[in-house]
Amino acid sequence: MLHKRLMCVLWPAFLAACVLEALVFALIDPQDLHWLGQELSASRETIYTVAFFAFWLIAAAGSALTAQLAKSADEVNR
Repeated sequence: MLHKRLMCVLWPAFLAACVLEALVFALIDPQDLHWLGQELSASRETIYTVAFFAFWLIAAAGSALTAQLAKSADEVNR
């Protein structure tokens, strides 16, 4: 049951992260990014990877919150 619930959270979050990654980096070149006023020295691939996992984490948190709020009162009070 835990695996099914986990996949119900992670799979939509993965798809959302894919869409966000495509949208963000279609408009922004990773080499143009700055952090605290300084250019990022990481490679494009590193920035793509870190951004993807950040997007996935944020989307997973939203999906997990939705899954938690969708539980019935009996499931919550067990």
